[in-house]
Amino acid sequence: MFENLKPQPEDKIIKMIGMYAADPRSEKLDLGVGIYKDATGNTPVMRAVKAAEARLLETQETKKYVGLLGNPDFVNAMRELVLGDSVDAARVTGAQEPGGTGAIRQIFELIQMAGPDATVWISNPSWPNHEAILKHLGMKIGKYRYFDEATCGVDFDGMMEDLNRMAEGDVVLLHGCCHNPTGANITLEQWGLVTDLVLAKNIMPMIDFAYQGFGDGLEEDAEGMRSMAARVPEMLIAASCSKNFGLYRDRVGVAMAVCEGDVTLTKGAFASLNRANFSFPPDHGATVVAMIMADPELKADWKAELEGMRVSMLALRSGLADALRRETNSDRFDFVADHRGMFSRLGLTSEQVDKLRDEYGIYMVGDSRFNVAGLPADGLNDLAKAIAAVL
Repeated sequence: MFENLKPQPEDKIIKMIGMYAADPRSEKLDLGVGIYKDATGNTPVMRAVKAAEARLLETQETKKYVGLLGNPDFVNAMRELVLGDSVDAARVTGAQEPGGTGAIRQIFELIQMAGPDATVWISNPSWPNHEAILKHLGMKIGKYRYFDEATCGVDFDGMMEDLNRMAEGDVVLLHGCCHNPTGANITLEQWGLVTDLVLAKNIMPMIDFAYQGFGDGLEEDAEGMRSMAARVPEMLIAASCSKNFGLYRDRVGVAMAVCEGDVTLTKGAFASLNRANFSFPPDHGATVVAMIMADPELKADWKAELEGMRVSMLALRSGLADALRRETNSDRFDFVADHRGMFSRLGLTSEQVDKLRDEYGIYMVGDSRFNVAGLPADGLNDLAKAIAAVL
């Protein structure tokens, strides 16, 4: 049987991880893998997470299954964190999922159940797994222009022109904040214009919300999405706790649906999908999040540490933009300071990216996406010199 299997396309990021691991150079630099790193290069366990885990260890008395929809306290806490008071809680149903990726997968399958002929429109570029999962499920894919390679900003006119080609019942997938892979975000005013289009064409918006708190702040990062949620009859949201709680390996995510009327059918569909795919979601990380959000002291400490992470990334962005301005004697890379989140794209060619890797030991994705959190605070000048050298 196995001889009938076909070779699968190689994941570029996984390939890069292997190349980096095999590189013997001590001065090598990993700017590719999308995880937060502190100044020492470590991905720390957040203080509030450690405290909640210690409390959980002392108080947990069973490892029996949770419900098909997961921990309800976690789901409710995430609804409040993500949507605030923009939508009546009675209109929202949600399910705990194994990470943000699991949430996206379940939502795509929900779309298949509710609208099998729908086309899901994703930004060009977008997180590669969006397209990979859609193709695996055999779903229709549309793409809308998003990133202007010349300005390294959002091509909003092109975006709106493409979205106007959507048909009634289609789904538009939007990044809630900190666009991956570009770091370029639409403005609050532009969120309003996209909402106008969604309403006029009877389109279903789906939000991938993986980086809340990494851009302009917890509330600020949700502002655009909440403004849309307050106006549209229906919305789908996939949220992740990997980044803002640092729970990468614990796989903590939530899929939510804002419904126009009764949520019963949607809630039942989420439960059925969870049962079919993995039965009961893992509980540890979700319970930790629920404990943090319910305890004012832990929640305040989590917010403070998250804010420190956000400010650190902004400082790295500004520092690299300044260094690149000095080394290139131009404002070509000033956009790095204006972008938000963990990523930006430098606008380099694949040949230039290869040269950075081969000659300088600097690893980034082939489209020149780099992880801001991986930048060395004391090595920004050397990095800028290397980038200037390959231009």
